[in-house]
Amino acid sequence: MKKIYWIIIILILITGIFFTIKSTLTPGKYDNFAKCLTDNKAKLYGAYWCSHCIDQKNTFGKSFKYITYIECSLPNNAGQNARCKEENIQSYPTWEFKDKSRITGELSFEELSKKTNCKL
Repeated sequence: MKKIYWIIIILILITGIFFTIKSTLTPGKYDNFAKCLTDNKAKLYGAYWCSHCIDQKNTFGKSFKYITYIECSLPNNAGQNARCKEENIQSYPTWEFKDKSRITGELSFEELSKKTNCKL
């Protein structure tokens, strides 16, 4: 009886490891789009406490790792870092594009696509 429990536990562990590895190695749905945005010099300025920034990040899912993201907030919400002050970032999220134009607020993939000519 104990042997069966050990076999079940080992099978559960192997299954868990398999799905963890699979999800890690599987590309994100928007990897190519996110890479294109970065290749086209699009940057996202945000703050860890900003709910709209969090929502914007979440739209990319695991593909967000390919976005050029600049965190503007200091720890404990203690103000804005020097880079964002120098760049005159006034609100979050702020997207900046190759032509140095900026759009504040969450942008849809369609809006980002139009601004950068990146295909969805």
